[in-house]
Amino acid sequence: MEIGYHASHEQFPPSRLVATAAAAAAAGFAAVLSSDHFAPWSIGQDESGFAWTWLGAAMAATSVPFGVVTAPGYRYHPAVTAQAVASVEELYPGRFTPALGSGQALNEHITGAVWPRKSERNARLAECADIIRRLLDGETVDHDGRVTVRAARLHTRPAAPPLLFAAALSPGTAREVAAWADGLITVNAPDAHLREIIGAFHEGGGEGKPRHLQVHVSWDPDEDRARGQALDQWRFVALPAELNQELELPEQFDAACAHVPAAALEPGVLVSADLGRHAAALASYAELGFSRIYVHQVGTDQERFIDAFGERVLPQLA
Repeated sequence: MEIGYHASHEQFPPSRLVATAAAAAAAGFAAVLSSDHFAPWSIGQDESGFAWTWLGAAMAATSVPFGVVTAPGYRYHPAVTAQAVASVEELYPGRFTPALGSGQALNEHITGAVWPRKSERNARLAECADIIRRLLDGETVDHDGRVTVRAARLHTRPAAPPLLFAAALSPGTAREVAAWADGLITVNAPDAHLREIIGAFHEGGGEGKPRHLQVHVSWDPDEDRARGQALDQWRFVALPAELNQELELPEQFDAACAHVPAAALEPGVLVSADLGRHAAALASYAELGFSRIYVHQVGTDQERFIDAFGERVLPQLA
């Protein structure tokens, strides 16, 4: 199992994330995952750089594999997503794992289009995934459906297309995406729920395909500070997925989370000053069959987190 680092564009400017990605790779993190947001979760975070520009810079500064979770079919036309994927893979062959998801209104409402129900979003995602795969394979694509494509062809393609992962937070979505995805990425949750997601992915046709996991942690040498930074930076993890996908503005997330207590954050965020507890929790995910874990430190002191995990957590998991 590889342990990677998550680069949170909602919390930090791209220039700092290039530096922290390079520091994470130097400290022993084996991969990097990038978010792809148009807006932050909270007004207090106040960042959201363009992930695709950042990927080129960050991958040039490191030699480890990178992933990104992106939502085609709304602010990104699938042909544009395919072109972006092809260019990154051509620049850095074998180092890129894009994951396609059904999106969130927070990022996709900006076009002014009606935000559809989840079943419609999943159907659109499947269409977009098929279009992207065909374009990466060198086809000229015409398509009339939930999205429209006219005589699209990628003139710059990598020697071989990357694996197309799917992002899923529920068993239902995991079962649906398994039909087209080369792998699965999901987010830490109680083990029982993760087993349900894995089982549904297998039932849908995903058995034997790789699985990645994003894990939110809040570490600080002081337990109270670890709890406080989790509440300040990542309190919206307590919201149900249905609401998380429907709110449109950071101000709405702030209002919805105004009275969330710190106790409600776990298990969405592992809050602890004990590095041994973090190491044990990460190790447990290997038993569930995840081949790569991306660790997201929700606190703002990324550099101290990278140093501490590099020195005292990653060696325990080697």
